[in-house]
Amino acid sequence: MPHAQPLQTDFLAVFPEESGISETGELTIGGCAVSDIADRHGTPAYLIDEVGLRRQARRFIDGLAARWPNSEVIFASKSLPCVGMYALAQSEGLSVDVAGGGELVMALAAGVDPAKIYLHGNAKSDAEITMALEARIAAIIVDNFDDLDRLDRLATSSQNILIRMIPGIAANTHASQATGGHDSKFGLPYDQLRAAVARVEQSPLLHLAGIHVHVGSQILDTDPFAEAVRSVANLGPFQSYDIGGGLGVQYTEEDAAPSVNDYLDTITEAARAVLPATAKLMIEPGRALVARAGVTLYTVNTVKHTGKTFVAVDGGMADNLDVALTGQRYSAVIANRMTTPREVECDVVGRQCESGDLLVGAVALADPQVGDLIAMPVTGAYAYTTANNYNGALIAPIIFCANGVTRVVAERQTYDDLLRPHRVALAGMA
Repeated sequence: MPHAQPLQTDFLAVFPEESGISETGELTIGGCAVSDIADRHGTPAYLIDEVGLRRQARRFIDGLAARWPNSEVIFASKSLPCVGMYALAQSEGLSVDVAGGGELVMALAAGVDPAKIYLHGNAKSDAEITMALEARIAAIIVDNFDDLDRLDRLATSSQNILIRMIPGIAANTHASQATGGHDSKFGLPYDQLRAAVARVEQSPLLHLAGIHVHVGSQILDTDPFAEAVRSVANLGPFQSYDIGGGLGVQYTEEDAAPSVNDYLDTITEAARAVLPATAKLMIEPGRALVARAGVTLYTVNTVKHTGKTFVAVDGGMADNLDVALTGQRYSAVIANRMTTPREVECDVVGRQCESGDLLVGAVALADPQVGDLIAMPVTGAYAYTTANNYNGALIAPIIFCANGVTRVVAERQTYDDLLRPHRVALAGMA
């Protein structure tokens, strides 16, 4: 059994910026008490600190502009693809990258200016490229020669593109999150990229605005980002250089991650050394923008003392698949008793019928009881993205919290929603 944790708030470092502990020892997010949120909206629920999220957006936008005025910060929207987040991005001046037709539809519905939208993807369809062309988005990131074939066939007016390069950089991250190595499914190697550039130069409608490179996700060392900048230096000059995203975040109290300032310093120092001073410098934060702003709130359904102490909650891998996919370590707390010493070692597990449905293993909790609220921090990125209906689970709502007020930006799925795709079968049974 681990030693009791001292009654301190150091662990709030991994919670949203606008987190606190009330006089009754309860976690608050954006001034909203978690018990009030649970009573009003139910659990599981994705809570987002809206004020802290906006502040983080400004750190990226203002920080990059101060270091490289001709710059653009593009929200990697696959990290949190919901209309409310797209609207927030638009209001803060972020551009948006989308990785498919569904994300494009949501961005446009949220009012994002098409001139600030970029389409990614290694297997774009005719339909998705047509949607992007008709919306007149800022640029399409070309991943392969089939993209060029489709664009040549479908474009009817001038369209900006960037070509994605494989930089041959093996960043230290989980294999599923590495995108810069020579065997990556994304982008083109140097020789093929040069051939693609030559082809675009002959196109009457396609305009090569620049080069795109991305070395991976959840990278906790800034050196690979400098390498990424240097990798594109001998290909141009170009109008724009998109260095992608990938900055890692701190998931537990024991983790360490570079600050936004460290990241921006690294990129811009490398850019000053090797890129044209007049070029546009672009970055695509996703996880580093939204992860810390998010907390997933659960209710404890069962506490069982067998080979271990199992604390089973009303969610699981249906609402956070990241643990199973990447082995990412998270933290957890009893959110309604934050000042109680954390002295019981537990496995926080989900309700899906998989032994691998482990949310947080070997975590010290404050004497968990049925009905307690458990908060898992740093779930703003990819949890909602990968939400699913395993065992008929309903996808949880997204709730923005700010200044003591909650705002639902994505509703909880209902059983009627779950049955809707099966209406044809139900009608046939009538």
